[in-house]
Amino acid sequence: MLPIGILAVALIGAPAMIFSPEGVPRMRAVEKELADVEEDNAALRREIESLRGKVARLRDDPAAIERIARDNLGLVRQTEVVFQFPVKR
Repeated sequence: MLPIGILAVALIGAPAMIFSPEGVPRMRAVEKELADVEEDNAALRREIESLRGKVARLRDDPAAIERIARDNLGLVRQTEVVFQFPVKR
């Protein structure tokens, strides 16, 4: 009688546990969240590699440093002449 009772509880309880909100739907939600986090991590890894490349170029390439000094800081060489034109409105 005991084995039949255990079997009956298992046959009724297992589907109830699987299809409850904490069962398969929760597992699918967690798997989707994991996939999203892994995708974000991959994007961050690509960004980190890109930034490492920029750092290496800045460390090793004088032309890159000069370009940043010209573009961002507005610096010019001593031998260059700067022309400024008025902005038309």
